[in-house]
Amino acid sequence: MGMQSYDFAVIGGGSGGYAAARTAASLGLSTVVIEGGREVGGLCILRGCMPSKTLIESANRFRVMRHAAEFGLSSEKIGFDAGKIIARKNGLIGEFAKYRQEQLASGEFDFIRGMAEFLDPSILKIHLRGGGEQMITLRSGCISTGSVLNRPDIPGIELCLSSDDMLDLTDIPESAVVLGGGPVALEMAHYLDALGTRVTILQRNTQLLTGSDQDVAKAVAEAFGHRGMSVQCGTRLKRIEKNSAGTTVFYEFNGAEKRIEAALVLNALGRRPAIQGLGLNKAGVALEGHRICTDLEQRTTASHLFAAGDCCGPYEVVHIAIAQGEVAAKNAAALLNGGKPVAVDYRLKLFACFTEPQMASCGMTEQEAREEGYQVSEASYPFADHGKSLVKGETDGFVKLIADASNGRILGGAVVGPEASELIHEIVVAMAFNATAEALANIPHYHPTLSEIWTYPAEELADKLRA
Repeated sequence: MGMQSYDFAVIGGGSGGYAAARTAASLGLSTVVIEGGREVGGLCILRGCMPSKTLIESANRFRVMRHAAEFGLSSEKIGFDAGKIIARKNGLIGEFAKYRQEQLASGEFDFIRGMAEFLDPSILKIHLRGGGEQMITLRSGCISTGSVLNRPDIPGIELCLSSDDMLDLTDIPESAVVLGGGPVALEMAHYLDALGTRVTILQRNTQLLTGSDQDVAKAVAEAFGHRGMSVQCGTRLKRIEKNSAGTTVFYEFNGAEKRIEAALVLNALGRRPAIQGLGLNKAGVALEGHRICTDLEQRTTASHLFAAGDCCGPYEVVHIAIAQGEVAAKNAAALLNGGKPVAVDYRLKLFACFTEPQMASCGMTEQEAREEGYQVSEASYPFADHGKSLVKGETDGFVKLIADASNGRILGGAVVGPEASELIHEIVVAMAFNATAEALANIPHYHPTLSEIWTYPAEELADKLRA
């Protein structure tokens, strides 16, 4: 009996991999998903979006209780039980993971538990989790193996907790140093601060949220400062040491060596593609840095193999991994059965950071728009001058719109402020319909709502463009 052969083999059963498999099966391709992780579900469900947002939800409510007096309310003897916060998270994540496991085992496609390794571009050896090996052949495939924690070459970095550790932390410390300035770093800093930890953020870049416009990053840093957190950008980590009193981080700032001690140090210095042991060189799949090199059709340097999600990037967010997986499957079907390939469209690129205030953006940043050669017109408006945010007592931050000065078409938007992750969707919808700033300004908005704040920069842009 020969090896089992498939039209389409997916390595990795996370969000991108499941989307690829489901799409391929619906297009009539014989499909297999190979998942080698100890747990099934992917990063988002198991150790990313969903568990972190569950913890943050508890922290947000505790923060509201701490500020009750501002609203004429009394909340005496408040407290929290970190064990119960974690237990709630575990219960929810268990349900989410169970649902994903049922989807993967639904019978739409074959599902194999094991670690896949390319022997050549068309043969996979699978090291089965239960022991033993299985060989399969594939006509096309999608690599969606996700990412692992990045542990840079800094002496003592192993003394730090990871974001994985944070998700099960029942001993909330008095003080913490967070290494990094990306969404994971900022969300965990927010979580700890909300529960009463004294937090310091050390970021290597000269701003938080690398890739965001400077005014957006500055607003987040200032809001964190108002909360009592210390944010230091432009630092260079030297080493980390531990003693009975706590953990000490030695770093360089403005040419001088500095040190800071805390009960806990969190390594939130990003993630890197999980590609070890895949045998990509035998498959003819090239890397660009640490990432799998792909084009807009999600095709790797091996024309029959595609990739999706964190292992290839360029954006490490779930809805994009899903879109990439779907595109990979459609293009595999086009390759095998004839048809026109499709490409991923990043025009409506969405991003959100669930801090408090939240930060979210869509489309191009102002800097990206200028680099793309657009004549840019931009306008912003602060929450500190907005009725509903004053009522809510949440006045940090602002909204910002970026438009093409030649025709008024909205190119992007950003918001730092209350419910930013929800507010940004108004701009995504406007951009999806190629709306101008004037069209957005003319759409009715209920008063008083947070959403109506968008009408102010929209009106300003419309006036500029009419002038």
